[in-house]
Amino acid sequence: MIRRRQALVKCREDALHNRSQPVLRPVLDLPAPPRILDPQTPVAIIRREHLVQSVADALQFISYYHPLDYVRALGRAYEREQSAAAKDAIAQILTNSRMSAEGHRPMCQDTGIVNVFLKIGMNVRLEGFDDSLEDAVNDGVRRAYLDPENRLRASVLEDPAFARRNTKDNTPAVIHVQIVPGDAIAVDVAAKGGGSEAKSKFAMLNPSDSIVDWVVKTVPTMGAGWCPPGMLGIGVGGTAEKAMLMAKESLMAPIDMAELKARGARSKVEELRIELYDKVNALGIGAQGLGGLSTVLDVKILTYPTHAANLPIALIPNCAATRHVHFVLDGSGPAEFKAPSLDDWPKVAWSPSAQATRVNLDTLTREEVGAWQPGQTLLLSGKLLTGRDAAHKRIQEMLAKGEKLPVDFTNRAIYYVGPVDPVRGEAVGPAGPTTATRMDKFTDTMLGQTGLIAMVGKAERGPAAIESIRKHKAAYLIAVGGAAYLVAKAIRSARVLGFEDLGMEAIYEFDVHEMPVTVAVDSRGNSVHQTGPEQWQKKIVSLKLPVSAA
Repeated sequence: MIRRRQALVKCREDALHNRSQPVLRPVLDLPAPPRILDPQTPVAIIRREHLVQSVADALQFISYYHPLDYVRALGRAYEREQSAAAKDAIAQILTNSRMSAEGHRPMCQDTGIVNVFLKIGMNVRLEGFDDSLEDAVNDGVRRAYLDPENRLRASVLEDPAFARRNTKDNTPAVIHVQIVPGDAIAVDVAAKGGGSEAKSKFAMLNPSDSIVDWVVKTVPTMGAGWCPPGMLGIGVGGTAEKAMLMAKESLMAPIDMAELKARGARSKVEELRIELYDKVNALGIGAQGLGGLSTVLDVKILTYPTHAANLPIALIPNCAATRHVHFVLDGSGPAEFKAPSLDDWPKVAWSPSAQATRVNLDTLTREEVGAWQPGQTLLLSGKLLTGRDAAHKRIQEMLAKGEKLPVDFTNRAIYYVGPVDPVRGEAVGPAGPTTATRMDKFTDTMLGQTGLIAMVGKAERGPAAIESIRKHKAAYLIAVGGAAYLVAKAIRSARVLGFEDLGMEAIYEFDVHEMPVTVAVDSRGNSVHQTGPEQWQKKIVSLKLPVSAA
């Protein structure tokens, strides 16, 4: 587990936003102990085990501690939010964040695919590496994700085009290596959720095209599956792959939009960051896509020289489960991470609204579902089925063959979730919703052939799914993405009913008690993800609401 030396490694982020080729210059709160130097040559010796342990500790650390810059920025967004639905969603995320920090359990059930940026000083000597640098990093990933005290969800699949087999330990990581001047190794470790990664965008613009226009046009097409409010990372220039890499690396920098606005822009890039921040928030998308004042908490931009004929641009969002940390290995041992003080969290404690409607899933009827209204808050109790992409695909194949399903879905609700394995007596680990649009292609089959009458997921549904919901008089509900540990506290027991070989994608039956959800698409096909942002975009303009605050 994480050791508690009072030294927190931080990253000086101005190199990230203001240089075309960023070099991360590490600093320490306290002087570092002497490096281990070879007596014959002036080089720092970095041992394999120190890298492995540092990566493992970093991944455990970020699984349950949000960066404080994110917590503070989200707290400010909560204070100024005027949309009741968005404010409630932010309250759930902040409450979940504090619960995860206290309980040392993941803030999100999707504990991510690991991204590692290594900047290796030219005067470093690696010792104890009988294998590759990448192998050492992956040993750290394996150690973190299999830690019995805080087991993390393995989400990485090998043979992605065909068999899509889970590697069981979340390896391999996506690793980027740079050789730079110096006598240390600077490392950024991030765990990137699939929902936000799926919303990544790239375009090869004409040199005369507007970057601002492209971003403002593109963000609404991303929907809410990236769990706003979060950050946007933008890479401009280079080549296609360079732009994408810069967009990802820019997200490693801390949130500083409030500080930037307070002091004023000092470069064209900073001016662009501010302009995009204001214009994206003016879209009114809001927390979880429900409509509101805060869609992004910051916008990061990196640039690189490009060909005269090109203007490549990449956009990658960071979700509400923002997880990254920077550390330095200088030969003195593994990196150590300081636990933040819980006093740094905003004094926000979510509780269900007194107006929330309690629903007994064990006696649910189509008539009851038909009475639900868009935006209505429900508290679900009783037996709730689960299923994700792999389970839906198998169900569809079985129905096509006339085979009997392992579960009777008649008058039942299904939750799109892949939970974390339980530890320390839990019924289930963190169990937040996954992006519902991935199940859109199966929706008509499920509603038309199985008797299913309600679905629970994250973010919006597409037009075909909404039409199917309307046709079959069903409903779609949303749980808050980024509140997985909070949701898990509503789950009293869990058992596998079918497709056990699919691991976290198996069909479970959860016994839930007052699990909070919102009606996102009612039985008449009305969607809050359409009406909410439209209403709030108009309000922002007509009432001149303060979306530019940070």
